[in-house]
Amino acid sequence: MAEELKDRLLETNQEYRELVSKHHSLDDQLQKLETKQYLSDTEQLEEVTLKKHKLQLKDRMESLLREHRQGTDATSVSA
Repeated sequence: MAEELKDRLLETNQEYRELVSKHHSLDDQLQKLETKQYLSDTEQLEEVTLKKHKLQLKDRMESLLREHRQGTDATSVSA
């Protein structure tokens, strides 16, 4: 059910698509940093900032899923 909802939002919701794309992009950037044995102070700050931004995106994605799920539940209850 959750995967179906995510797939549906990917197809129908522009904001959700953009959030997923940004989330993947940040994940790629983080993986590049994680391949390094040592991070400079600047890189450490970048890592923390990327993780925080990635979490904010994930929170918004979950919020959209919740909103859509509640809208779907309300529709099925009233039908």
